[in-house]
Amino acid sequence: MSSLPTSPKSSDQNVTEFFDNYFNEKLAFPSNEVDAVIGFFEKRGFEKNSAISTATVLLNQAKIDGVKIFELLDTLKGLDNVQLSSVVTEVLNYNRLRTSTLGFKLAANNDTVEKRNVVV
Repeated sequence: MSSLPTSPKSSDQNVTEFFDNYFNEKLAFPSNEVDAVIGFFEKRGFEKNSAISTATVLLNQAKIDGVKIFELLDTLKGLDNVQLSSVVTEVLNYNRLRTSTLGFKLAANNDTVEKRNVVV
């Protein structure tokens, strides 16, 4: 550690910081909405970090679309885990670059029994 006083920021540093954050929109949501959405996803089996990132995307998308987040959660309550994963995947893909998409694989139901009639 140095005992020298710190130098004040120059105007160049202030300008650089401003333009580095120019396209970063600050998000602000009521704490009860944030806690409700994170809790919803944690209760459905999401890990803490996944629940936070999914909640952030859903809160932002609900704000853009003008939908109340509690109405959205009420709609999502009626879905089973596979349907919820599908909806969350669609919303996350909508908010990602097209070069990076998410997906999931459903197990194929292949019967090995012949499906035709044989006449003897």
